Amino acid sequence: MEIPARVVVYCPTLELKNRPATLVGVSPHGFYEVRIEIGERNHTALLPIAGTGLIYHEPNVTGEPIPELER
Repeated sequence: MEIPARVVVYCPTLELKNRPATLVGVSPHGFYEVRIEIGERNHTALLPIAGTGLIYHEPNVTGEPIPELER
């Protein structure tokens, strides 16, 4: 996964559903750093990893499963 990446954000805490954004970083302190359009301005937001879902905007190029990630 390359960063920055275009993503779709789901964060019920901030009432963000299906909101396009750009993922610019993942903090070791438990936050995603994203740039998101609010109104007509671009804002940086720190979203809690535990309460946020991200879907990469670009689909997978093949139908093959993603290799196992180290967890």
